[in-house]
Order: sequence, then C-alpha cells, then structure tokens
Amino acid sequence: MKTAIIGTGGFAQCFIPLFKAHPLVSQLAIADLDSTKLDENRSKHGVDEIYSSLDEALESDVDAIALFTQNWMHGPQAVAALKAGKHVYSAVPTAVSVEEVEALVRTVEETGKIYMIGETSYYYPGAIYCRQQAASGAFGKVAYSEGEYFHDWDHGLYEVMKTRAGNRWREEGGMPPMHYPTHSTGGIVSILNSFATHVSCQGFVDDHQDGIYAPGANTYGNRFSNQSALFLMADGSIVRVNEFRRIGHPSVERMSMFGTDGCFQNTLAGQIWTDKDGFTRLDEMLTCGRLEASGLTYEEMAPIHDVSRLPKEFGGLPNGHQGSHQFLVDDFVRAVVAEQHPPNDVWQAARYLVPGLVAHQSAVRGGELLPVPDFGVCPNKRDRITP
Repeated sequence: MKTAIIGTGGFAQCFIPLFKAHPLVSQLAIADLDSTKLDENRSKHGVDEIYSSLDEALESDVDAIALFTQNWMHGPQAVAALKAGKHVYSAVPTAVSVEEVEALVRTVEETGKIYMIGETSYYYPGAIYCRQQAASGAFGKVAYSEGEYFHDWDHGLYEVMKTRAGNRWREEGGMPPMHYPTHSTGGIVSILNSFATHVSCQGFVDDHQDGIYAPGANTYGNRFSNQSALFLMADGSIVRVNEFRRIGHPSVERMSMFGTDGCFQNTLAGQIWTDKDGFTRLDEMLTCGRLEASGLTYEEMAPIHDVSRLPKEFGGLPNGHQGSHQFLVDDFVRAVVAEQHPPNDVWQAARYLVPGLVAHQSAVRGGELLPVPDFGVCPNKRDRITP
C-alpha cells in the first residue's frame, strides 16, 4: 500500500518512521501546508514524495492517508478522504460533534473503505490484561468500571495548543474535556464489548486567570475545565469517567474494573488483580520499558505485549503511549492490505467518542440524564482482522 501522512507536527514524528518501516507499505508520502516543515521532514525522514495539501494528496494515487492534523478537522477531512477512495487512519478525536460522527460512519458504510481511529488506550497493558481476563470469565459480570484522564494545563497543554492553533489557542483550547474522552472510554468499551445508552454529567466551572474558559473565550461556549460523567451501559453495568484539565495531580490515564468475581485496579500505588481469595500485583507484567525479544529490542513495551506479531523492522524504532503506537500502525496497514476492518474501526470509534459528546450536553443542562445514540457494529465480524 502507498500511504500519505497528513500533517508533520510533533505527534506525526512518532508515526512517520513506523509507517515508513512497515514492510507492507511500498511508499510513504507526506503532506503539509507549511512548505518549510515539508522540506525539513522530507530530508529528515528520507521521504521521496510530498504534497502541499490534503487536497493534493487526495488527487494522487495513494491508497491511504493518516491524519495528524488539528483535532477539529479530523471528521470532515476523513469523510473527504473516504469519498476520494482512500482508506483513513486518524489520530484522536474522531470528530467534534455527533453529527460529524454519524456522517463518518455512513460514509464508511457507503464507500466500503477502511477507517481506523488511533486510540492508544486499546493497547495499554492494563486493557490487554483485562480483555484476557474478561474472555476467560475471571471478572464474572462486570458491575462497575471507571476511567480517568488527568492532564493539567501546566503539564504541557499550553505549548501544545499554542503550536496547534497559533493565535487562536484559547478559542480551541477551551474544548469541553468530554469532547476528548477516548483515553478513558476506549479500554473499557473494548473490554466490555458494550456501549453507553444513557449519561448524566456534571462540570466544574473554571475561573482561572488564563481566561481559557471565560464567557465567550472559546469557540465551544464552554465554561468547564473538569467534567465527571456517569454512564449506563447496554450490558447493565455502570461506568464513571473523569476528564480533568485543571487539577493538582500528575498527568495520568488509568482504568479500573469491578466484577462480581474479580476486579482490576490501577492506582498510583500500582496495578493489582483482586478476587475473593486475595490479590495479585501485576506491575512486573504491565510496566512498560525496553523489551528484548527474538534478538530485537522494542521500546516502551510491557511483557504482556505480543511483540511477536509486529514486523521485525519495528525493532529499535520509536514507540509511545504505553507501547501502543507500533500496534496501531500495524493494525491499520494489515487491515488495508487484507481489506478487513481493524479492531478500532469506525463503529468502535463512535462508541468511544459519542458518549463524551453527549455527556457535555448533559453537563450544560445541569446533569440531565440523556440518551446516547449508537451506530452499531461492523456488519460482519469475519470482516475484521485479529489484533
């Protein structure tokens, strides 16, 4: 397959080497509106083909594009690419509204093209472990799960938004926290194999001097820097999600699940499995670091990660977000070549994001219980690759 990376900013730097090294990628191109960045990255990564815009890439003969553009552009750009006959990998979030998500799902269904959301939490060690435990029945029936993403503005967010949005950084930086819920919901939804049906959410009105959430300061009309949501799932379980952007706490992405027979807990003190007979510490199995396997070195991997399924060309290359980057790239490339949908397909992407979008609407309405729309699943599970 021939692939084009759209956007050459900081996050794309983690993925360009992986797409370029994958043995099923015959040629890699890059696209950026900034000609200086384009030339610098062509030289840095040894890329032969460049495009000056997404439109130019869509007019080319590339088979697929990977979106690393500003988050508010992802939904419309993905739809445009699919309609142009391209497969799409997208960094999170999928979109910024329920309407954009619905349009994306319908476009995948109409075009038959592959769409994948690059949700990192799917391959976090704790999520992999919990999927294994759920498959074996060790949880019994999951009754309650919780996910949280704490990322304070003082932990790099100012720099990220100023780079991403320039002079408009306050306008876009005030995005509702629940518009970016997938690091909290992705693992849980994939483990439960279920979806949210209803949500009630509360928001913390922010009055910080930076003015990001002041009245009229952002394009979303959002006053909340922190939001807490309670979801009812289709399987009868309850899920609580915290998305905090103004919090005196180290940045953290974590998930815990409590079942009738067993529980998984992820805390700052460590990760443990508990059941009625006691507890087992899981830190050794689930802690990421340098992993040696089959004579190769893999960066930021945990022992639970199945590196044997990865291309040997990934050995020694960059990784990130708890080992997920290499698995996400491999999933997408294999899915396109096999003409099958990946685990994080468009229907899963909707189930990760839409609950958060509706949760914000609930918070604006003072916690009103609202229904969460669902757009279904991959029509035929046999059309999905095995992760």
